[in-house]
Amino acid sequence: MAFDGDADRCFVIDEKGEPVSPSAITGMVARREIARAQAQGEATPTVIHNLLTSRAVPELVEHDGGRAVRTRVGHSFIKAVMAEEGAVFGGEHSAHFYFRDFWNADTGMLAAMHVLAALGEQDGPLSELGREYEPYVSSGEINSEIEDKAGAVERVRADFAAEDITVDTMDGSTFTANDGSFWFNLRPSNTEPFLRLNVEATDRVLMESVRDRVLSNVRR
Repeated sequence: MAFDGDADRCFVIDEKGEPVSPSAITGMVARREIARAQAQGEATPTVIHNLLTSRAVPELVEHDGGRAVRTRVGHSFIKAVMAEEGAVFGGEHSAHFYFRDFWNADTGMLAAMHVLAALGEQDGPLSELGREYEPYVSSGEINSEIEDKAGAVERVRADFAAEDITVDTMDGSTFTANDGSFWFNLRPSNTEPFLRLNVEATDRVLMESVRDRVLSNVRR
């Protein structure tokens, strides 16, 4: 495990030296926090996740009897929604993990304790446990340095206009295939000439195809 300087983020590496994604850790901890809250009589515990977190997270939360609430990126937004919703837990793709019992703040140490407990409650290695929470394939964040970020997004929107896709603008633009096969988000940086792309799909071939198609429009 690795923590950043103030220990509010926790990164996890498996026994093969491969990272376990923060989305997988979010799902792992969410499952435990939901079960704990339900054991204390909370019928439908709420879990917060930002819009760049794998869609496996809300699927798991709802499967386990919780309520998933999607937010924009940023710890200040997460903390505000945590308080508004009375959420038991929240996770971000950036490895920030928030706990109601820690004043709705983020702490890498509590997340680490949950991962160790989950690992100790079963017989497999961490690589196998992590795969249970990562059913989809992600591109990771890809930055493109470009001045006309709005124009690049419009080129992508025009290219995908004829397809069965829903677009929302909660934070940047998120394009979601209505058959559930992929989604991607384009977010402009507020401080740098970057347009940030995240893609997730049901398999690697599709993810790479969507990634390359979007980047060809962005960088044209």
